[in-house]
Amino acid sequence: MSSTLSGIRVVDLSRVLAGPMCTQILADHGAEVIKVESPAGDDTRSLGPPFNANGDAAYYSSLNRGKKCISIDLGRPRGREILERLLQDADVMIENFLPGTMEKWGISYEGWMRERFPRLIYCSVTGFGADGPLGGLPGYDAVVQAICGLMTVNGDAASGPTRVGVPVVDHLTGYTALVGILMALHARHTSGRGQRIEATLFDTALSLLVPHAANFFESGREQGLLGSAHPNIAPYDRFKCGDGEIFLGILNRGQFERFCATIDRADLASDPRFASNPSRIAHRQALREEIERSIGAMTRQHLCDGLMKNGVPAGPVNSIAEAISQPHAQHRQMEVRRGDYRGLGIPVRLRDNPGQAGAAPRPFNADAVAVLLEAGYSREEAAQFVAEGIVSNKNVGM
Repeated sequence: MSSTLSGIRVVDLSRVLAGPMCTQILADHGAEVIKVESPAGDDTRSLGPPFNANGDAAYYSSLNRGKKCISIDLGRPRGREILERLLQDADVMIENFLPGTMEKWGISYEGWMRERFPRLIYCSVTGFGADGPLGGLPGYDAVVQAICGLMTVNGDAASGPTRVGVPVVDHLTGYTALVGILMALHARHTSGRGQRIEATLFDTALSLLVPHAANFFESGREQGLLGSAHPNIAPYDRFKCGDGEIFLGILNRGQFERFCATIDRADLASDPRFASNPSRIAHRQALREEIERSIGAMTRQHLCDGLMKNGVPAGPVNSIAEAISQPHAQHRQMEVRRGDYRGLGIPVRLRDNPGQAGAAPRPFNADAVAVLLEAGYSREEAAQFVAEGIVSNKNVGM
């Protein structure tokens, strides 16, 4: 079966997480992605241990499969000449430099790319955008979590405001960029023209404040730290049982009644303190004590299996190893194994065009000569670029 994005060509100037995640998904669904790195390489190559056999950090390997790799010094005019050549047949270009970097090099979208490549879709990923009080400043996931209030809805009284453990802002910004690119490709079918897309960590982080911002808009009050609990639902939290913790996600009266029946506590369902969701929120601590007293001798898996069979959303709080090795993760093909490479599977699959995890991430600059030849340069010209340091000499010919 053909891949959804077969024939789409992407020039990827991004590094670290959001941009590379976006382009890896494009590659998994058939796009040809050329990763252009600076002479220093993508920062994530060094963010270890652990490191793989190529000397690249596992962090890098998680975001860069299915791409061809070349290192070009875009700070030099002849490096920009190569980029221009690559863009001649490209559909998409994505970068996440500080605002103003491309303009400093004389290769901005307005006034350069737009006129030369009218069908090109240009995606810019930044921390805060180019203008405004924070415009042009560097943005990192955890810093933006702090600035945008995410830390104040994560953690409890003992921990204080806490960073979400995965770089959730970077992740969602990658998907935001992906959605923008796909919408722009669709719009191009009608208009015949590309356009500029902007995805910022700041906007993305604020968009994550659901339902907390809506609660604040309505009440004028901030909820405060609730740990794993939900500000609008109870019981919706972690609870201790005999061999660890489970998470209960009880949304309505019917689920609460079935939960009480499953743990042999029908009396809780008839207790006026727990009769409705607002009353359960008002008596959150008392409900927690009753639940943990009732399930304290039960095992996680047995309890969760019984609850789920009765239509009560519940699951064990798994470690990373437990999460990846659980039978359903294997059934859903959410682990990719290819030689020495292990990675996470594809989270979005089309029935007729399901996509396929791309080839293992390539070493730094490993496809330099092949990329130059495909762009129309001769072997002699490619060798000259390497000799002049426009293209790195590391791993040439791998």
